[in-house]
Amino acid sequence: MRPPEARPAQFDPSVPQSARVWNYWAGGKDYYPADKAVADQILETNPHVLDIARAARDFLRRAITRLVVEHGVRQFLGVGSELPTAQDIHEIAQSAAPESRVVYVDDDPLVLAHARALLVGTPEGATGYVDADIRETEKIVREAARTLDLSRPVALVLAGVMAHVIDDGEARALVGGLMKALPPGSFLVVSDDTDVIHPEQMDGMVRLWNASGGSPRVNRSPERIAAFFEGLELLEPGVVPCPRWHPEPTEVGSINDVDEYCGVARKP
Repeated sequence: MRPPEARPAQFDPSVPQSARVWNYWAGGKDYYPADKAVADQILETNPHVLDIARAARDFLRRAITRLVVEHGVRQFLGVGSELPTAQDIHEIAQSAAPESRVVYVDDDPLVLAHARALLVGTPEGATGYVDADIRETEKIVREAARTLDLSRPVALVLAGVMAHVIDDGEARALVGGLMKALPPGSFLVVSDDTDVIHPEQMDGMVRLWNASGGSPRVNRSPERIAAFFEGLELLEPGVVPCPRWHPEPTEVGSINDVDEYCGVARKP
């Protein structure tokens, strides 16, 4: 995602975008040659990226399901959404609680166009969309309130988006600003890249991406990711590799750590 002042005046398919790159890796068809080119380069440098993508999606499914079933959450705000795939936030939440309400936020025109066309929720619930960058926190909150009741708990989902806010102080301030707008009992869900398991490959991936002209990104240490949860009640097992966050019983004996760390916390 780009800061508002850095957005191109018109949609430029020659500039790679994270959501389209991930769509290519996931076997989708919603990408442009520029996205495919950098995605193939990254795969050569870092073949672990496919495991990371799978682990991140599995974590999201488990986290959303647990928040709905065990914590009674019925509202979700997903900032930096990906292109629609199987098991998006609204599908996960509404399969467990059809009355769930979900708002997606992104600033990529292709993502938003597909979202409006394909992300259709249940009749009992609601699905909304906001065209905004994560730095536009006031706009996000204002527009999200058209679909969500901000007097009731909301789960803020930041899956892979904070890597594009490379300054730690700014990143923490943005997360804090969004959480401040949500009532007590709300939750924060974060997952993002690290470079502690395969440092050479992960750092090479970031260098390639940043040289591509796309919105710059950074790998963060688990400790820097944990800083997003300051002032919140971090749920067990804390900030861990995605496969270790409440794995399914059948997965326990075959967990392979990946450079995608995650956590979930509650606002007291």
